[in-house]
Amino acid sequence: MTERRKKQRFELRLGCEIVHVASGLRTRGWTKNVSASGVLFISEERVNVGDSIDYSISFPPFRRSRRDIQLHCAGIVLREDPDRAFAASMKWYKFTRVKRQPPA
Repeated sequence: MTERRKKQRFELRLGCEIVHVASGLRTRGWTKNVSASGVLFISEERVNVGDSIDYSISFPPFRRSRRDIQLHCAGIVLREDPDRAFAASMKWYKFTRVKRQPPA
């Protein structure tokens, strides 16, 4: 099988939040892998191929940092894999620092 991907994928299991643009419904999930052009993720709720989504990926905290890093992205769900993983494009992205929440 010939690899058709143009961008290198990195295996990363990070928490994410997915927002359906049309309805505003939110669901949680986690990434399986990430590239410069998209993400493969597992979602607690089903998302439909063709849906426009916004998603935020949370990075682990850095030592002694008072802020956490999140990657905010927008894209379209491109496919659903048999193991209920969803692939989405990454039309734009922005890194932001968010105030760390105290432990519960």
